[in-house]
Amino acid sequence: MTIRPATHSDLPSLLTLLRHVVPLMHQAGNFQWDDHYPNETVFSQDIDKQQLWVADIDGELAGVAALTEDQEPEYAQVGFDLSQRAIVTHRLAVDPAFQGQGVAAALLTQAEQLAQQRGIRFLRIDTNSENQVTQRLFPKMGYQYAGEITLGFRPGLRFLAYEKRL
Repeated sequence: MTIRPATHSDLPSLLTLLRHVVPLMHQAGNFQWDDHYPNETVFSQDIDKQQLWVADIDGELAGVAALTEDQEPEYAQVGFDLSQRAIVTHRLAVDPAFQGQGVAAALLTQAEQLAQQRGIRFLRIDTNSENQVTQRLFPKMGYQYAGEITLGFRPGLRFLAYEKRL
């Protein structure tokens, strides 16, 4: 498995990944993503900002994560100090064909490496309250549960916030 920055040539594969992942999320009661978010424009902007990373397995796109320093203002709801720089993982997804192969863990490890390279001591992430897989993964990766938040751009949904201190 190779973790690398995404390029615009990855966009068709990223859209295919969404078509594979979103219906499974909905079947599990997780409506964090839909036909409108994330989308090609969001991924293209992430690529332009050099903050989108992909997991490549044998030439196939297995997973994706936006690794940014963009913190949602709602993170203050759980006491996160938003003046502290943090690497925040957004839009983390693994193609179902590659689940169980450590793809999400490898992308989270990339977030940690970026933080270390930049001298940042905090990793932050949130997940939909219905996403049982990430709720098990994040503690295994050393993240501590910080509490429940709401996000203004996803009304009606509940999210769980996590933090890892380096």
